[in-house]
Amino acid sequence: MFHHSSKLQYEVRVDTPDPVFAKYLQQAIGGIEGEIRVAMQYFFQAMGARGDAKYRDMLMMTATEELSHIEFLGHAVALNLEGAPVSVQEEAAKDPVVHAIMGGANPRHILSSGLSAMPVNANGVPFDMSHVYATGNLAADMMANATAESGGRVLASRLYNMTDDAGMKEMLSFLIARDTMHQQQWLAVIEELGGWNQQLPIPNSTPEEHEATEHSYYFLNTSLDEPTPEGRWTSGRSLDGRAEFSAKDKVEPLGQKPDLGKARPGTGTQTEQQ
Repeated sequence: MFHHSSKLQYEVRVDTPDPVFAKYLQQAIGGIEGEIRVAMQYFFQAMGARGDAKYRDMLMMTATEELSHIEFLGHAVALNLEGAPVSVQEEAAKDPVVHAIMGGANPRHILSSGLSAMPVNANGVPFDMSHVYATGNLAADMMANATAESGGRVLASRLYNMTDDAGMKEMLSFLIARDTMHQQQWLAVIEELGGWNQQLPIPNSTPEEHEATEHSYYFLNTSLDEPTPEGRWTSGRSLDGRAEFSAKDKVEPLGQKPDLGKARPGTGTQTEQQ
């Protein structure tokens, strides 16, 4: 069950409407870095969460907060579309907003939504849920969540730099701050569960005899003309504490040359293949 307040989570103010910026804001709603993605990701992770109930609770609470972000971003899109032309006569007017429309705004904001937000990205492509990751493995999901919030913070930072509107900067500053918290909380779950040493590798419940461990900790240089890039991943103790990192400079194929043989009759192939 969900409850809703009539007030937005954060104040949305647009001093100078900008239909082009409304198009850019759509990425924060329906892009792969956007709020629909994380809201649905946390929601489905919560529904599949097993273990201590507090993790399900925190996921559900954060999913609901992300719905609030969709709401106030949608309002920001609508406010940026105020004054956009809706007729041929208006398009002929000499007005900065009109020129913005002619210079790259999303025509569907007029044709499809009546000057309001849509569940699409900045290119007008609907969000299709293919970037919602919910594995049922708490550590894997927390890592995916931290990555999602990192991408969201990158996007909010770029949007902040793309506008001179003080109201939009204040709103985006709030989103940047919440992305910081959400990154921290997902990583805090991993720490609370024992830290990286306990959580890695994922899933840590896979029996060691199911893993060809002789291949687990070497970096493989597959380049023909570049040396191995030395770093933390090529020497020293592995992050899970199970082994030492190493590097192989020469690719040693372990498999056979693939050969499927003759084609089977009745498969629609040429006679010469059979």
